[in-house]
Amino acid sequence: MNDAAPAPTPAPAPRRARVRAPELIGKGGWINTGGKDLKLADFRGRVLILDFWTFCCINCLHVLDELRELEEKHRDTLVIVGVHSPKFVHEAEHQAVVDAVERYEVHHPVLDDPELATWKQYAVRAWPTLVVIDPEGYIVAQHAGEGHANALATLVEELEAEHEAKGTLRRGDGPYVPPEPVATDLRFPGKAVLLPSGNHLVSDTTRHQLVELAPDGESVVRRIGDGEFREPQGLALLPDGKVVVADTVNHALRTFDPETGAIERIAGTGKQWWQGSPTSGPALDVALSSPWDVAWWQGKVWIAMAGVHQLWTYDPEAGTVQVAAGTTNEGLVDGPAAEAWFAQPSGLAAAGDRLWIADSETSAVRWIDTDGVVHTAVGTGLFDFGHRDGEAGQALLQHPLGVTALPDGSVAIADTYNHALRRFDPATGEVTTLATDLREPSDAVLVGDDIVVVESARHRLTRLRLPEEAVQVESVAHRTQREATEVAPGRLRLDVVFQAPTGQKLDERYGPSTRLLVSSTPPELLLGGEGTGTDLFRELDLNPELAEGVLHVSAMAASCDDDPANEYPACHVHQQDWGVPVRLAEGGVARLPLILAGMDAQV
Repeated sequence: MNDAAPAPTPAPAPRRARVRAPELIGKGGWINTGGKDLKLADFRGRVLILDFWTFCCINCLHVLDELRELEEKHRDTLVIVGVHSPKFVHEAEHQAVVDAVERYEVHHPVLDDPELATWKQYAVRAWPTLVVIDPEGYIVAQHAGEGHANALATLVEELEAEHEAKGTLRRGDGPYVPPEPVATDLRFPGKAVLLPSGNHLVSDTTRHQLVELAPDGESVVRRIGDGEFREPQGLALLPDGKVVVADTVNHALRTFDPETGAIERIAGTGKQWWQGSPTSGPALDVALSSPWDVAWWQGKVWIAMAGVHQLWTYDPEAGTVQVAAGTTNEGLVDGPAAEAWFAQPSGLAAAGDRLWIADSETSAVRWIDTDGVVHTAVGTGLFDFGHRDGEAGQALLQHPLGVTALPDGSVAIADTYNHALRRFDPATGEVTTLATDLREPSDAVLVGDDIVVVESARHRLTRLRLPEEAVQVESVAHRTQREATEVAPGRLRLDVVFQAPTGQKLDERYGPSTRLLVSSTPPELLLGGEGTGTDLFRELDLNPELAEGVLHVSAMAASCDDDPANEYPACHVHQQDWGVPVRLAEGGVARLPLILAGMDAQV
């Protein structure tokens, strides 16, 4: 006879909220489907992840890399669909999206949604956002920002098991159809540098190589790197004759010796930097985050660290790296280096007592001086862009990726999304246009009296004679297409929604595991509630005297595997920045939910 008490019945798993997924609509149509238009019903029986992205966004590119392993592991049950939702006007051009899909090796269907129709249907507020839809067509989770790969892997496995048991899972090949390969010597080149030999060294980004070209800029001398690089970008010649390379997707710096052909990693661990990681130390022991360009200035290699909106330096004598400027907050704030804000710095050019910076997401050209103070020459912030020449205070660029110091003290600007080469002259404070009809120029180098432009989307170098007079271009100004959220004047409740993934809990072993930073443009929009705190909610006091503005919200949450038997559980950082345009209006909402991970329980 067994007198033992019966085992307790396990509590049923909590039921997920079931919200029917809206249809997928995009005026630009489908890419990577062999010309076939897809509907939501075509994905019935499969787990579907919608990746709302735009190709200017470095965080979106990080998420593309995060998803690759998941996509491969669950190829017969999971379909990832990219929903391309543009920020910049250029990103609404269909061919530009097609180019970006190839450039970043997106191996799943992509819906081109230039009018943000599907973005609005799914109430998305940030790039990147991931929406998970179950095999029956219901939304079961939403995640904004980076760091969700582990949570998604767990959820996909749960959905597979659940729907296998219900008989609603359908296995098989997905709808992805790869494009036909195109033969060109370069494929989406990123940056270039002039070697002492007179040859050009070019980062052949999509082919993960460097290519040395003869002085004509066309004849291939040799290809460099077989497996060492992943989407390399910036190049800079060092005093010892070596070239330092920004090995962007490997989150590293390498050197290439043109004499011996040797390639050596000099900085970065190969892993991506996350909040809480070291910001200085031995170069090979400190993680980096998408270094996009490099320049030799003031005895160090300066690094445009696009992935965390900062400038870093590498000291070759000491073998160390450290943060030089920027807080990791995304925006345009000048001042002392430690307090300045950048937004995906992507181009650098050394010029005497100035280091010029192409700050791409703010459509700005900035510089840092030898005293460590950051200044802005052209640009006003994250949401204003266009093609306007004239006095620098009112001039407009559109997502510039490169800057080149010119002999007269001015700077040439690879104004990437305007397909133009621009110029800023500090002596006159004027912005002019040097050349148009380029295709996504991303860098330029001086060769005698000529300037050689990297035409990234035409897969070539283009030589131009520096003109004595600028081109006249009709002025165009733009703002981001995103509609402003109408909010009631006065008190606004901000809620960042975060639910720790299944099998995880908030990591509070070393103090609070969450962080929330709030600010605004203009600063006068907030009468209270700005600043940093550890709660993922905030009461904001909005200035009734202002009609509109932008709320800048940065949130981070750290969760760890919930396994009491494991002394060193794996931990995961989830983080996202939002820029939310708001318009004050009677009858507007009094609560603003931003989903970091999970579902908003108050919907």
